[in-house]
Order: sequence, then structure tokens, then C-alpha cells
Amino acid sequence: MPIRKIITTPHPVLRGKAKKVVIFDADLHQLIDDMIETMREAPGVGLASPQVNEPLSLFVAEFGDENDEEAPLQLYTFVNPKITKTSKETEVGVEGCLSIPGIVGDVIRPHSATIEGSDRDGNPIKMEAEGWLARIFQHETDHLHGVLFTDHALSVWEPEVDVGQVSSAD
Repeated sequence: MPIRKIITTPHPVLRGKAKKVVIFDADLHQLIDDMIETMREAPGVGLASPQVNEPLSLFVAEFGDENDEEAPLQLYTFVNPKITKTSKETEVGVEGCLSIPGIVGDVIRPHSATIEGSDRDGNPIKMEAEGWLARIFQHETDHLHGVLFTDHALSVWEPEVDVGQVSSAD
């Protein structure tokens, strides 16, 4: 599985709307597998397909239990994802992005979110997420609509140390 090049701003694909996936075949599976390896190599906790110059409605994420650092990481794949519900409760968190290297920012997002879509085989999935996982899902879904975390950021800055793409960054 090859590592794909992560495109960075101001690449125009990052500002476009991703196309709906309609064919769930070996090519899609290869793209997903490549994205997982690319995300891990970067390293990041999420990666949307536009970030590897494939404007399809798809993202992968890998995250553990934010309250238990020893918990194993869980891998998520969402095809044609939609955030269908968010909490009124919000919180500020530091985000970064593999497509905007060297910048992090404070972003306010809903504390919880319900996401619906399909798995890699086209089967419907629905999940409720809270905390950082909800933040990751919202961040990655934004990528599919041409929205970057800097569009939401209350403030942005260059971190003093290499933080490996801070917190919920992809």
C-alpha cells in the first residue's frame, strides 16, 4: 500500500466539494487502505480523501479512548458521511491539519455529533461520538465541503514545538 502525497494549502482541491462515492470496488478499497497508511505515516488522527488529491466523499480516522492512553486505537472509515445531529454544548480545542503544516488554532465545535454514512463496502453506518472523536469527525467532514479548520478558528499560531499535528488534527 503506497503512501500518498498529502496536498497543502492553497491547493484548489482543498476548497472544493467532494463527490459522492457511488461505486464500492477494489479501487475504492485501495484508496482507503492507502489513506490509512498515509495517515499513520504522517502521523495524523484523520485524513479526508481531498487531502490526497482525490475529491471523493470519504475519510479515515484512528483514535483511542481520550480518558485511557493505554486503550487500543480504533480505526474508522466513513464514505459519504453526513453529520446529522450535534449537541448544543460546545467546547474549544486545539486543532491542526496535515494540509496546513506548521499552524494550529483554537476551534469551537459541538461536544458531540451523530454521523451517518457507509462503510468501505457500502453498508450503512451510524455513530454517536463525543469529545475529541466528535471533533475529529467534524474536522474531517468539513474537508469534504472545502472547509478548513482555519475557517472556524478563534485564533491561529505556530506551535513552539513539533506537536505531531496537535490533538484532533488530521
